[in-house]
Amino acid sequence: MGEREMSLASGVTRFCLIRHGETPWNTQQRIQGHTDIGLDEEGVHQADLAARWLASATGQRPTVLYSSDLLRARMTAEKLAERLALPIGFLPEMRERRYGIFEGLTYADARQRYPDDYAAFEQRQPGYAFPAGGESLIDFSSRVGACLQRLAELHAGETVALVTHGGVLDVINRFIRGLPLEVPRDFTIPNTGLNWVVLSAGCWNIESWADIRHLDHGALDELGIV
Repeated sequence: MGEREMSLASGVTRFCLIRHGETPWNTQQRIQGHTDIGLDEEGVHQADLAARWLASATGQRPTVLYSSDLLRARMTAEKLAERLALPIGFLPEMRERRYGIFEGLTYADARQRYPDDYAAFEQRQPGYAFPAGGESLIDFSSRVGACLQRLAELHAGETVALVTHGGVLDVINRFIRGLPLEVPRDFTIPNTGLNWVVLSAGCWNIESWADIRHLDHGALDELGIV
């Protein structure tokens, strides 16, 4: 019985959620949002290590591969596709949050230029949307959650790899744990961290989070902290 058949027989739908590899803007603590930034040399290396690990993961090898359509996620997913011999399905719904006027600024610059907006961002006010086309946490969480549920229905009983972004992983973690959007984050989201979540008998659970055993040294957190 192959990987896919074993997964289907178990009745458990498993997701490996992977944050994209490091980008130059990650190292500069610059806010990316929908701005299309590619991986730096370290990010490509991280993506290759993650792909090698997943390809050799007995009983956990993904049978389906999806990715955000932003370049940093696509470049990461392409490494997985090579090692796993899987096509990539691209999902605009799994893009990072739109940060409007913050995109392209460092966190420090955003705080200085737009102190009121930064305070709303830092306080995680759920209904606050950034000027110039930004999203509120409520809208962002809604689009991500709807897409995740759709994938779970479409691939019931399979093991799905999904390459996405720090903000997406933040709201998924909260959704699964039942945490309010506004509470401070108590978990890390490193570049190419492997986050395993499962849906079984209608219940979501986190199996493991921020696993970076495949890396040969540390990785930056979603907020630019090692």
